[in-house]
Amino acid sequence: MGIIRSAAGLALVMGAGLGAAQLAAQDATAAPEQPAVTPAAAMPAPAPARITRAAELVTEPDAARPELIPAEHFAGRSAFRMFQMSPNGAQLAMVRDNAGKTEIMLLDAVTRDPLKLFSLREGQGLDWLRWAGNDKLLISVSFPATVYDIPIRLNRLMVRDLAAGTMFELPVPKYALWGGDLVHLAEDGSSALISVQDDWRDYPSVYRYELRAGGVKEKIVKPRAGAWNWYADDAGVVRIGMGWDNRRLKVWYRKDEASEFALVGKLKADDEKSRYWSVVQIVSGSDKGYVLEEGESGRVGVRLFDYATGTPLETFYEHPERDVEELWLKDDGTPLAALYTDDRDRITWFDPARARLNDSLAKAMQLEDVSILARSRQDERMVIWGGSEADPGALFVFTPKARQLDLLANARPELDFRQLVKPQPIRYRARDGLEITAYLTLPRGRTARGLPLIIMPHGGPFGVRDKLRYDDEVQFLANRGYAVLQPNFRGSGGYGDAFYEAGIGQVGRGMQDDVDDAMDWAVSEGIADPARVCVVGGSYGGYAALWAVLRNPERYRCAASWAGVTDWDKMLAYDKRYLTSKASKSWQERIRGEQTFDLDAVSPYRFAARLSRPVLLAQGTADDNVPMRQYELMVAAAKPAPVPLTTLVIEGEGHSFSSAESEQKWYDALDTFLAKHNPADQVAADGSFTPPRDPAKAGNGVPIDLPGAAGGK
Repeated sequence: MGIIRSAAGLALVMGAGLGAAQLAAQDATAAPEQPAVTPAAAMPAPAPARITRAAELVTEPDAARPELIPAEHFAGRSAFRMFQMSPNGAQLAMVRDNAGKTEIMLLDAVTRDPLKLFSLREGQGLDWLRWAGNDKLLISVSFPATVYDIPIRLNRLMVRDLAAGTMFELPVPKYALWGGDLVHLAEDGSSALISVQDDWRDYPSVYRYELRAGGVKEKIVKPRAGAWNWYADDAGVVRIGMGWDNRRLKVWYRKDEASEFALVGKLKADDEKSRYWSVVQIVSGSDKGYVLEEGESGRVGVRLFDYATGTPLETFYEHPERDVEELWLKDDGTPLAALYTDDRDRITWFDPARARLNDSLAKAMQLEDVSILARSRQDERMVIWGGSEADPGALFVFTPKARQLDLLANARPELDFRQLVKPQPIRYRARDGLEITAYLTLPRGRTARGLPLIIMPHGGPFGVRDKLRYDDEVQFLANRGYAVLQPNFRGSGGYGDAFYEAGIGQVGRGMQDDVDDAMDWAVSEGIADPARVCVVGGSYGGYAALWAVLRNPERYRCAASWAGVTDWDKMLAYDKRYLTSKASKSWQERIRGEQTFDLDAVSPYRFAARLSRPVLLAQGTADDNVPMRQYELMVAAAKPAPVPLTTLVIEGEGHSFSSAESEQKWYDALDTFLAKHNPADQVAADGSFTPPRDPAKAGNGVPIDLPGAAGGK
């Protein structure tokens, strides 16, 4: 019978929970075919590329147009997050945001009755929490500080002893910036191995802490130059150290606690065989473990690795087209599942029983994406999330033995997910022939012809990507009547080395061409009205929006930027404060490309005085990624422009929205701005705008009369 969710919430049809007969029947279905342990060379070649045509898209022109959903329903969110089940399954810990305070709440996992509630101190941010046994919580907090006039965040570990009702901080040296990465936690919660910097100038050591007030702290691994990360086996013996030093990936290894660490790997950063390498696990009593490593195919896969010799032994699993992004392990250390992304997040299961369970839950919840967020040690209870690209989802408590699934919280309590629409993957070719993937969301109840279009580039720009998942802003705009197109321009993650490297040095140039070419695809397919296209984005996407209307004003009607970069030279100088000299050099090379290229040629504030299209420029005053100075430069430079800026400043907000109130302010400002300058249902009252109808004549990525700019590749 499944689950019915309404705008008011989600209810279980059977009241007490999911019917046992239904889940039993679903469990009887055949398990998905399990992947063979096959070398990369034996994998089939990917299918040939193709371009999406409008006739292939799923449209709903006959559906009733949805009512306008209030912005606060998209910005509203569940007050609860970060769920953790106690090892015995009796208690559920969760984080609650309440009137600006971060609270940790404990519930009875069976009755959901509240048991305890305590708050973090003002100014503390919660990074993560984890059960240490059944009566203690290990809590990672961070807070702002200043070192040598540089604003930073410090990290510390706290322990909440539930039985004693006390909370204390694990002691670290005064000048430690990072006060605790968890390396290993004893099964009974009595002790933990923690990686700590003794001094901000030093590499981390590993300490064993007794998790009690006044407990013993013992250094068990000394710092080693280049080793930033330490790994323990399942018995709690630190066996591996790893880190980048002088553009080389160094790996130290020891067989057991009595042995000394030896350098077993030293790979150059530009070595084709070492572009990606990540420790997953080392097995106690063995020299072998699993790593995520790029193979000869150029794709990251799961490899069995011999740490004693520093050599891979065999490929356990590799996807024929995509990088493996994560490996899940069972409690015994054997692989459970590999995660990768094509157009959406995918899981390849190595355990047929877990594959059947995941499939059963998805069918019962009538949702496409299901994740187990937390579970007890013996799987007595689990916290499950279910959702889709058109449903923000909900959280449930699942009791496998009783076959019971109970609602815990809705992700967007006020939002009627039935009014939302599914984005669709499309493919188009950039002007140089490169295939680009994008995601198109069409408004309900409208024919997919001549629609107003919002192009929404993602942030990053490198290694980041959009995919089929729920996005508040996309759904908000589609509800207003806009088609939304999200291009994964060159340099985006998830498409292999060649695609990533195609973006190097193409900020404001080739990357921007890909945005323009996304518009050309939508226009050539008849989906978008070329006279009603705007660009909206945040961070790098905000930069791309600003640059779109400055570089090619003949194409775009307007732009809206949240926290967008406006001066690349000043941005790189700012980033330098937080990076090592080597990391800073590498980052600058990716942004600038050729050393002789003048970044002023692609910096919006340098041309702001010529702004001829409406722009919404928004910024948070507490943004430490793209600082307020970037906003101020643009505002000052745009004062002589023929078209004035529309501005929004949110006090105390950072690079992303930390509260529903901040997010709603952005949506309200964006709604008003678009209704004035690019209304979904009528011609704007602020003057005519007629770009070329022929995409081949629409700019081709060359700035119009901007001296020194280099728009093409």
